[in-house]
Amino acid sequence: MANRGANSGAKRSLAARVVLWLLVLAAIGVAAAVWANRAPIEGYAKVGTSYAARVACSCRFVAGRSLEDCEKDKLGGMELVSLSDDADARSVTASFPLVTANTATYREGYGCVLEEWDS
Repeated sequence: MANRGANSGAKRSLAARVVLWLLVLAAIGVAAAVWANRAPIEGYAKVGTSYAARVACSCRFVAGRSLEDCEKDKLGGMELVSLSDDADARSVTASFPLVTANTATYREGYGCVLEEWDS
């Protein structure tokens, strides 16, 4: 009987190690996929943050709505894009975590204008 309990514990330990290795391999696979597609991801993130910054800037400083209310204007698929405003500078910055951020500033007579990209 004592041998049976030890055998059961060894099977559980082996299963836990297999699951751990599968998780590690899955994480490596996801990291490799992100690395292989980093240029398109960065491009989409840059365009998305530029769009969100310009629209939110117009919403905030032309329409006079709150930034929280302007969050509702983001398109589907832009859930990871976050907005922040600087009331003194009359600008809104949109950022995509760990990838990029873009800022649009309200200029009298021109509306909201994006800052130049650094390429």
